[in-house]
Amino acid sequence: MTYSGSVRPRGGNRGTVQPVGNWTPPACWYEPRSVADFKGYVEGMYEETINTPGQANYAKAAVGQFRDMYKDGKYKDYNGDKADEGNWWVSVQNPDRLDDPASMECGQLPFWVANNDDPGVPQAVTPRILAEAAYSAIQLPDTKVTLAPKNVTKVNLPTWAWLDKATFKEVSVTAALDVAGLNISATTTAKPVSLKLEPGTGDAETYPASGECQLNDDDSIGAPFAKGKAHETPPCGIKYLRSSGNGTYQLRATITWAVNWTGSGGAGGDLPDGTFGTTQDVTVQEIQSVNR
Repeated sequence: MTYSGSVRPRGGNRGTVQPVGNWTPPACWYEPRSVADFKGYVEGMYEETINTPGQANYAKAAVGQFRDMYKDGKYKDYNGDKADEGNWWVSVQNPDRLDDPASMECGQLPFWVANNDDPGVPQAVTPRILAEAAYSAIQLPDTKVTLAPKNVTKVNLPTWAWLDKATFKEVSVTAALDVAGLNISATTTAKPVSLKLEPGTGDAETYPASGECQLNDDDSIGAPFAKGKAHETPPCGIKYLRSSGNGTYQLRATITWAVNWTGSGGAGGDLPDGTFGTTQDVTVQEIQSVNR
């Protein structure tokens, strides 16, 4: 499988979308391999194992038994005489979930499937599985919001918060599979829909009261502060009620992303919403007054 799009960028502050609820992308699935590819993989693994200095005897025995099954045992020469009649199907771990125990659930040994036959396993790769795998590969931009006043604000002073539309645009990842005559793909797209502000203290109020700032018609969130707005209520923002003292409050800004997909053959649909958030320091000072 190959990925393309907003995935694994170099540099910059990025993060992986976190699904809302208990849903998770697939940890493993089954893909087809041609006779030549499967034979090359098994023979290569066998040669590497037996020729690696210090390799344990049990490991050599295990890989030898695995090879014999397909070369001289249950199957003959990897079904080379049927190369045009079908393919081997093998288990594949999601590269983004290698540490997840669920990635070992596709434990069936490689099996033969004749052309046009159903592989007979629920995790057989489909456009939707590719779309779900692409979900966990999407990389989202840092959610640091612009504040006014910037970084240092005053007690009981409304602080305006906003996100520029140029920074928060929809991002997409395409997952494609072109092996053993199977050519399928799916594009998963995440679009920002709202911003949630969490002040980092109970001594604060948010605008709106829910703390959820919705996407504007121009795809921005909130509104920039401008001269003359000092007495207005910000459409998106915070009012701190107590000083942060010698420290800072950790303002958390979390974007909710609506996710959908389209795939080969006109397939498509919605996937669970996802979130990604980061924190930033905010210093809150008491308003100083001078008595004469």
